Amino acid sequence: MNDQAPMRKEAELTEDDRPVKLRCKNVWKVFGAGAEKFLADRAGMVTSENLSEAKLVGAVRNASIEVKRGEIFIVMGLSGSGKSTLVRCLSRLIEPTWGSVELDGMDLLKAKPDELIEIRRHRMGMVFQHFALLPHLTVLDNIAFPLSVQGVDRKTREARARKVIELVGLNGREQFYPRELSGGQQQRVGIARSLCVEPEIWFLDEPFSALDPLIRREMQTELLRLQSVLKKTIVFITHDFDEAIRLADRIAIMKDGEIIQTGTPEELVLHPATDYVAEFTRDVQRAKVMSAARLMQPVSPSADYGGTVQATDKVSTFSARIVGVRKNFLVTGADGKPLGEVTPDAVIDLLADRDLTREVRI
Repeated sequence: MNDQAPMRKEAELTEDDRPVKLRCKNVWKVFGAGAEKFLADRAGMVTSENLSEAKLVGAVRNASIEVKRGEIFIVMGLSGSGKSTLVRCLSRLIEPTWGSVELDGMDLLKAKPDELIEIRRHRMGMVFQHFALLPHLTVLDNIAFPLSVQGVDRKTREARARKVIELVGLNGREQFYPRELSGGQQQRVGIARSLCVEPEIWFLDEPFSALDPLIRREMQTELLRLQSVLKKTIVFITHDFDEAIRLADRIAIMKDGEIIQTGTPEELVLHPATDYVAEFTRDVQRAKVMSAARLMQPVSPSADYGGTVQATDKVSTFSARIVGVRKNFLVTGADGKPLGEVTPDAVIDLLADRDLTREVRI
């Protein structure tokens, strides 16, 4: 498979205009005797010292996020930061101790058990680090399994499974068993199985972390390709910042159960809110996260341009070309209208880690 990630096309709506698909507000997950009453008595307004005095453990602490329709929203942090616990609270695989979780404005914490089962079966897809394939079932039957649980007839579920098999590139392996597949192929089966129910929102909890580096990058590329086709709302959990900046529209960084900062990869790298975030982003190549808009200057009269890039294009995608031709590149918006220009010297300064304080000019 070609290792180059497909270029993302800007959505008809800008990121700020897209409606919120999933929202959580002031979510706590606290373990220990009397945790729910403890939070309720204080209306969710507690400190780390309060928890320690009560001998309670806060796995998720006052977390608030908004995930917009069609975006890849990544929650990242080190082991024990609370990221996996948070995603399980969002899907109510575990019950939050306090706070609210809404899907399209519906309060999931008020959903009855049978309603929640229907939401999970028909509106949510989930992929975890461990593939959890059924060893006695073929690829086709593993992928169709969620539909069989729903009571869908065999002909219909197999037809839908075959479409998803084609989508994830597993043609010809329909009758293979999990033991006959590579790690990357097994993960594709897990992805296909979650897609077979045609979910509106997709939860992926470190789905590639058990894979070898080359296969992991291949799967990241595959995810971007699928997203370019399906445009799902995705909540993706990882501890790998390189993976996060490659995949994310926005990233929330967690530490000790709290969300420290949320922003685009570019915002986190250029404007870290804390020393912790700065440490996370310290070794990131700026050219991978900075856009042409960040480096552009006003259009020059009668300029002889060596190429054209979009404002959202990352500098790494055109740095070799602009340095090679030694001519300015025209920067355009999604509508093709000129917004500014980028000079080879500005790109060279960036690659040399100089002059990173330019303001965006759009």
